[in-house]
Amino acid sequence: MNTALNEIDERANLTSNNKFELLLFKLGEAPGAGHRELFGINVFKVREILVMPTITTIANSPDNVMGVADIRGEIITVIDLPKVVGCNPKNGLQILLVTEYSRSTQAFAVEEVNEIVRLEWSQVMSAEGSGGNLITSMARLDGDKEDSRLVQVLDVEQVLRDVIPSSADTGSEKVSSKIELPVGTIILAADDSPLARSMIENGLNAQGIPFVMVKTGLEAWNKIQSMSDAAVAEGKTIQDKVAMVLTDLEMPEMDGFTLTRNIKSDDRFKSIPVVIHSSLTGQTNEDHVKSVGADAYVAKFVAEELAATIRKVLA
Repeated sequence: MNTALNEIDERANLTSNNKFELLLFKLGEAPGAGHRELFGINVFKVREILVMPTITTIANSPDNVMGVADIRGEIITVIDLPKVVGCNPKNGLQILLVTEYSRSTQAFAVEEVNEIVRLEWSQVMSAEGSGGNLITSMARLDGDKEDSRLVQVLDVEQVLRDVIPSSADTGSEKVSSKIELPVGTIILAADDSPLARSMIENGLNAQGIPFVMVKTGLEAWNKIQSMSDAAVAEGKTIQDKVAMVLTDLEMPEMDGFTLTRNIKSDDRFKSIPVVIHSSLTGQTNEDHVKSVGADAYVAKFVAEELAATIRKVLA
């Protein structure tokens, strides 16, 4: 037990240095590729890794859902991940990754699991606009080395939305009451997933909240500094421009933990509330959010819960 707790603490402490661990796996060959690419998922999202158990097929289930498995007394939906991304697993589906996203549990069938690597978020580059809507970023395993091995980091929010649409419903149409920010201020929001940004934008628009959206923690950090400089030039402070920062945790270049720590350790910004809005759930992760100075945590994607959290923080 102590060893397990030490491993959790060690992984949590990685965020103090803008680092994380990525589980690498393979899904088979992509059409016309002739070889198998590496994919990755944050270790914090993986609850356990199992040899493929018995799968029970469910009548009239979505095309990419294999069925369900009984994992330690819990019935969990099993998603055929190679089929979702268009790969052909020539060695069969050997492994099951049981994951937790936004306080829900699901399992992904994969061909094989390779290893866990420890990376800096600066080694992760945005893949938006590269042609694949299921990939948020590319991780360079060999750092700045030329011709570094690349890992495709999956946008699991998008995968779940495509396979089980109701699992990513924001419920933004249910949010009727508006939230008024101090005059002239905005919420600065950061998320690397196009789907997540779209859902956040819908939720904030439904609440009548003005906002500025960026794609990474580094963009958010640069933005709040440039806005502070502009405010000073006008004889104002950054508090006259930014009412709150809303940030994801997993983002290329700089993660949400580091962004939060930067804001809370800077005298210019430390009074600005920071709300973590992430699918990276679980008690350990939520406790760690508090340790870096965030004012609140809310799991994706429930618009009413997000609205209530914003109200509480601004009050």
